[in-house]
Amino acid sequence: MTKKTDFFKIITVLKAARCYTILHINKDKDMKFIKTHQMIILLLLILLLLVACTDKQNNATNTNSTSEEEQLKWWQKAIAYEIYIRSFKDTNGDGIGDLNGITSELDYLNSIGVNTIWITPCYASPQADNGYDVADYYRIAPEYGTMDDMDNLIAEANKYDIKIVMDLVFNHTSDENEWFKTSRSSKDNDKSDWYIWADPAQDGKAPTNWRSIFGGSAWEYDENRKQYYLHTFLKEQPDLNWENPEVRKALIDVANFWINKGIDGFRLDAITYIKKPDLLSSTPDADDGMVGIHSMTANTDGILDFLHQFKNEVQVGKDIFTIGEANGVTAKELPQWVGEDGVFDMVFEFSHVTIDLPDESKWYQRREWTLPELKNIFLNSQNNTIMVNGWYPIFLENHDQPRSISHFLPEDTDRIAGGKALATLMMTMRGTPFIMQGQELGYINVDWPSIDYYKDISTINHYKFALEMGCNEQEAMEAVHHFSRDNSRTPMQWDDSLNAGFTSGEPWISLYDDYKTCNVKAEMSDPDSVLNWYIKLAKLRNEHDELIEGDYSELFHDDKQIFAYTRSNKNKTATILINMSDENASYDISCVDKGTLLLSTNSNNQKGLLAPYEAVIYEETK
Repeated sequence: MTKKTDFFKIITVLKAARCYTILHINKDKDMKFIKTHQMIILLLLILLLLVACTDKQNNATNTNSTSEEEQLKWWQKAIAYEIYIRSFKDTNGDGIGDLNGITSELDYLNSIGVNTIWITPCYASPQADNGYDVADYYRIAPEYGTMDDMDNLIAEANKYDIKIVMDLVFNHTSDENEWFKTSRSSKDNDKSDWYIWADPAQDGKAPTNWRSIFGGSAWEYDENRKQYYLHTFLKEQPDLNWENPEVRKALIDVANFWINKGIDGFRLDAITYIKKPDLLSSTPDADDGMVGIHSMTANTDGILDFLHQFKNEVQVGKDIFTIGEANGVTAKELPQWVGEDGVFDMVFEFSHVTIDLPDESKWYQRREWTLPELKNIFLNSQNNTIMVNGWYPIFLENHDQPRSISHFLPEDTDRIAGGKALATLMMTMRGTPFIMQGQELGYINVDWPSIDYYKDISTINHYKFALEMGCNEQEAMEAVHHFSRDNSRTPMQWDDSLNAGFTSGEPWISLYDDYKTCNVKAEMSDPDSVLNWYIKLAKLRNEHDELIEGDYSELFHDDKQIFAYTRSNKNKTATILINMSDENASYDISCVDKGTLLLSTNSNNQKGLLAPYEAVIYEETK
């Protein structure tokens, strides 16, 4: 019940009660009668106030609903699209995507329903990790363009009402960043403790036995300082020391600089690693005698204090949104991270994309999983987010993950059918969908024959680690084929011309073999393509409010073939059913018996039965 509704209901009851009292007073002027009716009015007023408070409390704590659509913020109604800038569109022929390439394709993004773009780092960088090693947060990398190009992109995106989200890489910098150059120059300069330095262990080796996420020791010795510095990722990416208030102030200044430029939000990279525990060794988890740094440092107690400061000094009072890369945050911890009292508007947590990895540092150890397990992960994340009036980002891919068709579906799945099934899941679940470039075309993983084809340093290191752990060449390459980050980083395929229209030069990384048929131009002209299915889903989201504002309620949880749920608001209920298997699947027709079919991937759809990878959406008016 809204405050306005409360007010008018109370006034209406009071007027009715007054008329009733006056009528009876005129008949009988007995004061006892008058007092009785005055008491009735008072009780009615108290009852209405209690109902109003109860409604308000229910709205705040209801784990299955949000406020009405007009109360949602722009980023809750958005369809977001991740642009891996290096691979999106090259306009100067150097084989590397650039800012002007993004500007040139704003019309395409608008045409497929996208209204928010997340751009991976375009700051000045030596590119040891493709821009996630920042040398200068205030300059654009020359291969990506200039600051004038960025200003032009912001201005042109505004014409389409497309919001721009940038990556903030704040756990670490490049070792070529001036901050680090100063820090490593001596132990007594003004930035000497801007990074995490430690003396060698008693035996002269690294301070701890932590293994970096990209493999090898997480410590690198610096001859000048005679100390080690910590790097969660590459040795070229030294970790910043967030315990130093000057570091936090410098990073807050960076964020505010970009807000003043016109940026609409931030994705904070690797943010769960910024708080470090005591520098102590732990029991090795592999034969190399080391333990993964993720298990030692992710989501350390005290991290939320840092992030609340960032929120207060960057976000409060501004119409921007923030989303944290929250690897290591469990579903039950989400209430501390999102919502009114959380530190971000949304977080990317990775329970579903790591469902087949018992240990993220060991790609060669995959596990089998079932559909009910995947459903349970989504349900837990949804429930724990809604608990604090939070919001959830729906994603199946990003620049660090394999392609979803290859990841979540069997190896021989039809690309088009599988792509449509997963698109339906992502675009109809509660939250903001994040599409990875190329996902809307139905990309699958690459299958390059040798490690020599791969550019990603993490992939190369995981491959070497697998061999060191006793895997043979075939087993190591199978892990690479399934998990390599290069799977999602190949060039965007615009047409069937040379290099798929991505560049007039030599692409920085190989294209997919199927670019002649799997490209934007071809799929735009094919009404049955994966791309046109995404466009239909985007249109459906915008035309049916329950798909944006509605609650999320799962159906058939134990079914091993069908992923099904409803999205309901006060007026309508949409029922979504997706067959995630390569066999026909039947279901209880009562869940859609009164519904009208809105969309189906199968022209021969029939209620109660789903063809392999068929997805359907029904709607019922209440």
